[in-house]
Order: sequence, then structure tokens, then C-alpha cells
Amino acid sequence: MADRKRILITGAAGFLGSHLCDRFIKEDYHVIAMDNLITGRLKNIEHLFPLENFEFYHHDVSKFIHVPGKLDYILHFASPASPIDYLKIPIQTLKVGSLGIHNCLGLAKAKGATLMIASTSEVYGDPEVHPQSEDYWGHVNPIGPRGVYDEAKRFQEAMTMAYHTYHGLDTRIVRIFNTYGPRMRLNDGRVLPAFIGQALRGEDLTVFGDGSQTRSFCYVDDLVEGIFRLLMSNYNLPVNIGNPDEISISDFAEEIIQLTGTTQKVIYQELPVNDPKQRQPDITRAKELLGWEPKVGRAEGLKRTYAYFKSLTPEELNEKDHYDFDKYIRK
Repeated sequence: MADRKRILITGAAGFLGSHLCDRFIKEDYHVIAMDNLITGRLKNIEHLFPLENFEFYHHDVSKFIHVPGKLDYILHFASPASPIDYLKIPIQTLKVGSLGIHNCLGLAKAKGATLMIASTSEVYGDPEVHPQSEDYWGHVNPIGPRGVYDEAKRFQEAMTMAYHTYHGLDTRIVRIFNTYGPRMRLNDGRVLPAFIGQALRGEDLTVFGDGSQTRSFCYVDDLVEGIFRLLMSNYNLPVNIGNPDEISISDFAEEIIQLTGTTQKVIYQELPVNDPKQRQPDITRAKELLGWEPKVGRAEGLKRTYAYFKSLTPEELNEKDHYDFDKYIRK
């Protein structure tokens, strides 16, 4: 259809990006998916390839972006998003949050498109306030091992606001808290797929530190709904999207053991440097501005996610990251 709205989604073959592709296809948009496949997987979006209103660009957004035709929206969701990824490819993590956002902003300006960036709860660092609201400026170590991700996202927010204030570009900033659901990579280092993968492989569950640190997990369908509502709003400042139902990592490990019916024990290892002790979103702004709050409880979300991971083949369960990280190193 000639009058379809057109949206570019970067990082489209990743966990969140692929679910966003599904949502905007459902909303009858023409979706242009872009990913360099360092951490994304084509199988996350291969079901969309036969559609006439879907196209895929294999491209690194840190390089100049050309998309022919009109664009109504750009969602910049390209970035390594787990500790294992951004510790393996720190330079690329910084580049996608700096060069990548600059390229996306330039494209949005040229096309007259609305641009949304995927920011993160990591902009708050290891927080000194609890829960975290959007007016908290954060407690981040810029030169620590997590700094490449935290500061890339903080720079991305600053660059986006500069284009908004100086060029009048219509922008959105979503600060995403811990999210889970189907299509997560088992070996990406995040706690939920790590626990479920260990349980399915018959391994003990590894908790870092004493397990007292907390996280708040949002099911992916809820997150996508919040992102969609924010994009359709006219609000330009950051908005937290996440589930405030907080749980300690040790209690979460016990929930996974009960869910999977396994008999493994929990083992404890040293807490990584600068690992946040608490993570809980204040979603007052999202409730008031967007009429949004999460609907899927953790028990139901975990059941759906576990069903997805149980459907994987033994080869997929034991698969190590197959991406050719080496070719991106030192570039």
C-alpha cells in the first residue's frame, strides 16, 4: 500500500528489535529492518521475509546509512546489550552509541522522521536512589568495564536531545529496564537465559555475589506496548519502561529451579566490578503520560519464556556464540 507508514528499525534481528518488527508489521507499517548480525540472528525475523511490507538491510549503522524513499519513524535499537557482548566488543559498543546515533539522527533530519532511541536503566549505573526515576542523573563509573555501554547510552541521550533542541527534531528516549522473553540468546550473559540454560543443561545455577542484588523483570510484550505508546506520544524527555516488581537474584534462582523442576543447586561466584546492587524502575511518568503499566506477571512470563527455551534443539542449548567477533576487534 502506497500510504503505509515506513519505519526503520536498527538492531532488528536482535531480541527486542525482532519483537518490534513483529509489532509494526501487525500495525500495517512498511518495516525496514537493519542489522550487522554481530549479535543479532536472522532466524528471529526470517518469518517476516516473505511479506511484501518487510525488507532487510545487512548493514552496520556506525557507517553511513542510506535508505531510499520516505521514512516516518526511526527506532535506533542497535547495540550489544549484555555484559558478555560489550566486554568482547567494547569499541563497537561505543561506536554504535556515538557514530550510530549520529548517522540515525542525520537520516531522521533529512527524512523529517521521528527518531526514538533505546536507552537503558544502565544510565543510572549502580544507583544511590531507589527506585530510579527519570530525574536521577545516575552513579556511573565511566572507565570501569561496564562504562563502554553505560556511557555510550548516556552520550546517545545527550546527542538525541541536542538534535531535538538545536534542529527541532522530533525525538523519543525510552529507558529500558531488564526485559525477558522468547528469542533471548542463551549465552549472552544475562541472568534469566543463563539460569534457564543452566537448568536445561543440568548444570548448577551460578549466582554472582551473595545474591542480594535485585532486578526487576519486564516481559517483552509489555515492553513493546510501552515503546509503541511512547513513540505515538509527543513526549521528548526520557521515560522509564520496565516492571517495578523487584526480586533478589538468589530468590530468582529459586524461582527458576521451581519452574524447571530441576534438582541443581545454586553456586556463588565473585560479583563483577560495578555490577548494580539494585534495579527497580519508577514508572510514574509512563503511567501518567502513556497510561501504561505492565500486565504480564513474572510467573506467566517465565512460563512462556521457558516454553520457548524448551523448544530449542540440544545443539542450540549447547551452542556457544557463533558470531565472528574476531573480525570486529581492533577496527
